[in-house]
Amino acid sequence: MSEHGFNPGDPFGFFAQMWKNTASGAPNPFMPPLTEEEIDRKLAELKTVEQWLTMQVNLLQMTEKTLELQKAGLAALRQGLEPHEGGHGG
Repeated sequence: MSEHGFNPGDPFGFFAQMWKNTASGAPNPFMPPLTEEEIDRKLAELKTVEQWLTMQVNLLQMTEKTLELQKAGLAALRQGLEPHEGGHGG
């Protein structure tokens, strides 16, 4: 075990040490205390990311629909170019 209590042979040692520190009143490095202004800023950032992701999903769906229409158009074109069975008979 190292001087900081981390043992590479124990994959959960880091988390155990983190929870011990949290329980003892030490600040959690993954969730620092936030002020109301910081929370508002983080919410605004998250909403911006959400809007960007929504736009990306919409673009992806539009691309899918465009490719489906192209596929259907190619299938219709191929069907129109195929010779018809039976001919004019005679």
